[in-house]
Amino acid sequence: MSLAGRLGTLLCVLAAGCASTPPARLYMLSASSPAAETALDVSVSVGPVSIPAAVDRPQIVVASAADQVQLYDFNRWASPLQENLSSVIAQNLAALLGTSRVTRFPKTSSADADFRVAVDVQRFDSVIGQWAALDALWTVRRMRDGNVQIHRTSVREPVHDDSFEALAAAHSRAAARLSQDIAEVVRAL
Repeated sequence: MSLAGRLGTLLCVLAAGCASTPPARLYMLSASSPAAETALDVSVSVGPVSIPAAVDRPQIVVASAADQVQLYDFNRWASPLQENLSSVIAQNLAALLGTSRVTRFPKTSSADADFRVAVDVQRFDSVIGQWAALDALWTVRRMRDGNVQIHRTSVREPVHDDSFEALAAAHSRAAARLSQDIAEVVRAL
């Protein structure tokens, strides 16, 4: 076979390999808090919610070694992680507090809310098959008198197998724990 024939064959093989790129698998955090036993007649505005820049991307970021992470191009968050986390916290709080008046800031104004919750996620770490960690500083402000409570939630949830589904589920449980801590403070205020 001539050199041109070999090059043509090689290009066909390479093109076929590129054509078989696997589709991306998309994951979302989900709300998972139980309904409140007693409802509160309060309104809560959730936001802003910030996350570390290292994980603020479509690809799922996983720790692969000490001081090293890996991006998974074909395992992605279905929506921006910051928005998904904010939405899950709001849904969890609505269930935990027994109120339908939980909104997300800046999607809606927090001017009329009884409470405003701001969350600054310091760590959102993932290790496949091991654990998912969430470390967040958060505040609850009672709007009528400006009383502010500042707290921290650090949680590490086990990941039950080597799948990305299990990793997303562990992060959802961590978000539920954060939401429970916030709900306790809102109830106390």
